[in-house]
Amino acid sequence: MDERLRRQLDFIVEIDKEKNIFRQTHLSGHGRRENDAEHAWHMAVMAYLLREYANNSVDIARVMLMCLIHDIVEIEAGDTYAYDQEGLKTQKAREDAAKEKLYGMLPRDQGQELTALFDEFEENQTAEARFAHVMDNLQPLLLNDSNGGGDWKEHGVRAEQVYERQNRARGGSDALFQMIDEIIQKHMREGNLK
Repeated sequence: MDERLRRQLDFIVEIDKEKNIFRQTHLSGHGRRENDAEHAWHMAVMAYLLREYANNSVDIARVMLMCLIHDIVEIEAGDTYAYDQEGLKTQKAREDAAKEKLYGMLPRDQGQELTALFDEFEENQTAEARFAHVMDNLQPLLLNDSNGGGDWKEHGVRAEQVYERQNRARGGSDALFQMIDEIIQKHMREGNLK
């Protein structure tokens, strides 16, 4: 087997571990906690289906790839819950180290390509990155909505925390942010968000 193919296959087997990284969000209908791979898959499908709501024209294949690879680093860095203030302080350093290790497994050209795509997502400056971030924030919000706000209640999340996170959606989709706002307001009325 040639070196390039061996490195590609090693990476492919390594990223299977993403299925073992469990998030705080539960599957719809009060299911078990979802894993990172399920989250990424769900986001990619959502991005394709909801692309007409992006504020700007986007390269949807690029958005979908961002959705699929953005959490691979959590194989090494672990998942950081969106409302974990202590964990968020070290998240970037942990994920940067993981990015170098994991994407470094690939042949140089592919490793550089995925690193650049990951960095583009993190910097959140392009239309594609902004729309991918909408998906990253919307996906768990929809699951939480389907569960009667259970994850928010479990962790004592406040409405202002959800708004702080979801306000980033405006840069990628004003239309989807309006729907997000309606969901948050509903859960405030129902007492699921303080």
